[in-house]
Amino acid sequence: MLDNISIQILKILQKKARIPNVEVARQVGLAPSAVLERIRKLEKHGFIDGYEVRLNPECFNRSLVGFIHIVTDAGANGEKLAQTLAAMVEVQEVHFVAGQDGYLIKVRVSDSSELDKLLRKNIGSVQGVRSTRTLIVTSTIKETAQIPIDDLGI
Repeated sequence: MLDNISIQILKILQKKARIPNVEVARQVGLAPSAVLERIRKLEKHGFIDGYEVRLNPECFNRSLVGFIHIVTDAGANGEKLAQTLAAMVEVQEVHFVAGQDGYLIKVRVSDSSELDKLLRKNIGSVQGVRSTRTLIVTSTIKETAQIPIDDLGI
């Protein structure tokens, strides 16, 4: 399914998802209808999960990023806990991590006061949360959702 043309299309879409189909066709040397058919197949087969707009967090008073490691109680319902965390609007990512088993979440809030409120009132009150350890991001060098697709051996 993934030939060189499909990989080129995926690379183009990762850089700019709103690029016109005609421009993608020009870049890969196919007719626009052929490119559209390939994109639909890539979506159908799960290579493309969706399309998303990235907003500037500073424009929405959400410039503070924190990573919170959550240690859970031994008998905690992990799935319910994870869903509860994921439902919080400040939470951008929820990951179950190995090593020191628990969850690592990424949050985006306006300031340290809002982070404190989130930790004490929201996360701290979730059944099954034993403790948290928070890291505050002071600057971001790279942040992306792009997947490297150069080394697929095709």
